[in-house]
Amino acid sequence: MADDSKLSNVGSRYAQALFDLATEQKQLPAVEADLTSLKTALAESKDLRTLLGSPAFGADDKSKGLAAIAAAAKFNPTTRKFLGLLAANGRADVLASTISGFEALAAKARGAVSAEVTTAIPLSAAQAKGVAAALRQALGKDPEISTRIDPAILGGIKVRVGSRLFDASLRSKLDSLKFALKRA
Repeated sequence: MADDSKLSNVGSRYAQALFDLATEQKQLPAVEADLTSLKTALAESKDLRTLLGSPAFGADDKSKGLAAIAAAAKFNPTTRKFLGLLAANGRADVLASTISGFEALAAKARGAVSAEVTTAIPLSAAQAKGVAAALRQALGKDPEISTRIDPAILGGIKVRVGSRLFDASLRSKLDSLKFALKRA
């Protein structure tokens, strides 16, 4: 199995290259919008994740699949060429980490900070506003929040900002209590 840190490192290099190219061509908002919709497609489509992650499909198949998606979604030419290059280089499996890296670079360029919020159940609008306000106060910058639902945390919230993780989940509290009881 591939090492995730190596994949994210490769993904971050591709993200930086795409960010530089999009900035140079003054296509940053269009490319960012394309990648956001592609991220949504990756999250919703098991078939797409299988196509990109499986070694059973060759670079040509992955390239055709990504080209078809890009054409159907009417992606920017810069995004289309980048996806073709990614597939041709046999790196379609790092698309998700590339998108995450690109989003972080674009947010930094706008002066915002990316935050991933994980909860056991979906947040209400009032709760989401409260989390955004708390993050804005704690970070001193406007957060761009992406939410994720993970019932395994049982309750509470986890917030990842860059490499920092703020874990106030019920699962982690129970784990630390269990550890404390074992030590006693």
